[in-house]
Amino acid sequence: MGPRHPDLAQVLTVAQMRAAEETLIGAGTDVHALMQRAGRGAGEWVRRVAAGRRVTVLCGPGNNGGDGYVIAQYLADAGVRVQVVAPHPPRTEAALRARALYAGSVKESGAGVESSVLVDCLFGSGLARPLDAPLLALLTDLAAHHPYRIAVDVPSGVDSNSGACLNAGLPDWHLTLALGAWKHAHFAMPACATMGALRLVDIGVEAVPGAARVLQRPVLAAPAANAHKYRRGLLGIVAGAMPGAALLAATAALRGGAGYVQVLAADAGLPGAPPELVVRHDALETDLADDRFAALLVGPGLGRDDAAKARLEAVLAARKPTVIDADALVLLAPKMLKGDMLRGAPMVLTPHEGEMQVLERNFGLSGHGERRIRAVALAQAAGAVVMLKGPDSVIASPAGEVTVAPRASSWLSVAGTGDVLAGAVASRLAVRRDPARAAHEALWLHGEAAHLAGPAFTSGDLAHAIGGALRQALS
Repeated sequence: MGPRHPDLAQVLTVAQMRAAEETLIGAGTDVHALMQRAGRGAGEWVRRVAAGRRVTVLCGPGNNGGDGYVIAQYLADAGVRVQVVAPHPPRTEAALRARALYAGSVKESGAGVESSVLVDCLFGSGLARPLDAPLLALLTDLAAHHPYRIAVDVPSGVDSNSGACLNAGLPDWHLTLALGAWKHAHFAMPACATMGALRLVDIGVEAVPGAARVLQRPVLAAPAANAHKYRRGLLGIVAGAMPGAALLAATAALRGGAGYVQVLAADAGLPGAPPELVVRHDALETDLADDRFAALLVGPGLGRDDAAKARLEAVLAARKPTVIDADALVLLAPKMLKGDMLRGAPMVLTPHEGEMQVLERNFGLSGHGERRIRAVALAQAAGAVVMLKGPDSVIASPAGEVTVAPRASSWLSVAGTGDVLAGAVASRLAVRRDPARAAHEALWLHGEAAHLAGPAFTSGDLAHAIGGALRQALS
């Protein structure tokens, strides 16, 4: 998933999608033509999936239902046996026209309907209220009696902007066909976990300024012919009370492209460090004075006591491109970022939900709204790129740019995978010196490594798989 054409990688809110459609209409494409384009495009997906099996199309009263009538006629023209169920008549001009062009029969209830494939066109991306009891019962009953289920645009009962499920007990879908552009619900929990495979039906929507983007496979290149370890990027990982987490991050960083990785260890040292990893034991301020560092990582296993806080402050005072993760996020306070101390020192913050809530309290943020909105608020308050981690990770920049990632592998729900991600981000930051680009590349590598590692992997397995993921991204 993830089209290379930039206009097909955008993720739109309901308002942005409506504006985009109005732009198409203003350019001479009427609503009927758009509905035909969307319905026929979705219909071709349904035809392929149905593979000759009987199809039920559930149509609502609005334009999503109109899409359903177009799909049904397209299938009938292709020789597919199709039955339309429409509990309410069309209420928009475009839907009325689509209904008039459908030559087949329409049933008001699902009684006696037997098919192999269900296509949900009851409501689309504009729904902002729960389904009423009769419609919910109809939807769930039809879903229970159809072994394969396809949702068109956004599954009925889902809030398109937030990914919230507006009703309890909504069906799961095997395939969801986004019309015109991706919507935020396609990548936001909990709804995205119910949507199955995602496919996009292109209807000619142009680029929308300010739209979020879907995380894409990065295009990486081998080091330059004259590269050496410092040109490729020297990364310093600041260890703390629990050095194992720093070692895990370093294992990923060694495979993420940096030319040289050093761990700046606390007094306890770093037991089990591999020979290719340099461990320094000098005073932290002495180590950080090395101007060859391209980037720093602080947080994994740092601890949360006064000594840990002092190590964080020393890192910030070094004014290097820095990734702040784990314990360091809990210790981070706005006063540490004030003044000109950090001028020219890009930062990436990598909180999970719990750490995000702490940061929002520390920075005086409300914590309200969708994850992408919260991530942008923190990015602007901290002046840093924010990667809000989870099954539906979001990257936000201080400029308000947002990237959403496809739903992550559930096998990542094991201790230490966040340390691996932090190491990958820091490695890419050492290579790129660009915090947004580093965050994007590392998040993709992390997700790809999870696929390469297979089921039931450990965080150590995942760290070692980063190298294989990087290989997949080489141009």
